[in-house]
Amino acid sequence: MNLPACQVSSPKDFGRVAVLYGGRSSEREVSLLSGKAVLEGLLRSGIDATGLDVDGLPGSIQGYDRVWMALHGAGDEDGRIHGMLDFLNVPYTGSGLMASAICMDKLRSKQLFIANGIDTPAFEVVQGDIDLDGLVQRLGLPVMVKPSAEGSSVGVSKAATHDELINAIGDAAAYPGPVLVESFVDGVDYTVSMLAGVALPSIKIEPAAVFYDYQAKYHSNRTQYSCPSDLSPDEERHLADLAMHACEALGVEGWGRVDFMIGEDRKPWCLEINTIPGMTSHSLVPMAAAQVGVGFDELVWRILETSGDFS
Repeated sequence: MNLPACQVSSPKDFGRVAVLYGGRSSEREVSLLSGKAVLEGLLRSGIDATGLDVDGLPGSIQGYDRVWMALHGAGDEDGRIHGMLDFLNVPYTGSGLMASAICMDKLRSKQLFIANGIDTPAFEVVQGDIDLDGLVQRLGLPVMVKPSAEGSSVGVSKAATHDELINAIGDAAAYPGPVLVESFVDGVDYTVSMLAGVALPSIKIEPAAVFYDYQAKYHSNRTQYSCPSDLSPDEERHLADLAMHACEALGVEGWGRVDFMIGEDRKPWCLEINTIPGMTSHSLVPMAAAQVGVGFDELVWRILETSGDFS
């Protein structure tokens, strides 16, 4: 895989850059960590960058030439702030309003995966009265239970019994939007990052927990990551093609990360797409970029290039 050459040679060409992070979502903690790391990387490269902890979009944003979006979670990553920046005519990194909104909505994402022939685990939407026996008969046990509009595995749990399912649905229902109950894929997590239209090497993820939850993603030192992963060359190419197909189907641009499960039959199941992946010490996009010789500072530079046409 060959990444295109950087478009920008001088940090001055970016102008004044605002790194937006923080916000009001359940992922505020992670966003603060991502934003701090991104800001430090931009400053090391000589870019005139300032960090803005977003608690509602600051009016002073119009004083900046472009935005590095390091926001995570519902209300911040789902296109709302993208729309405000579009209105203010301030360019920003990554995907636009539509793709950001769709990818934050697990239900619409899965519907588009299915419409585009991309395998995703079977699921049902839970709202109002629940026919629990019918649900279990159709999807089996265990299942994964998820809020439809949260990221970073917030509110996600695995349920192996009726009682656990009831509790899991209750937990997920505490978040806005419908609850998704998804058939369980007994397999291994893999993820493929996309940068400038190129799929980066896949990463195999082996959490010590029951599944790759919030704790395993951001705090645990016991999660094992393999990059390059254990996929054969043919499997690697196939997963990369699936990731790019999924990005195209949902309109993802610039950069992002596509998450999969692969079972014993080696069939990949697409779970979701993250349009603003984490950039913390445990994050996956920097890990994948390093495998193709792109260090963290170059990575944040390249992502900043997605905020405009510099040709």
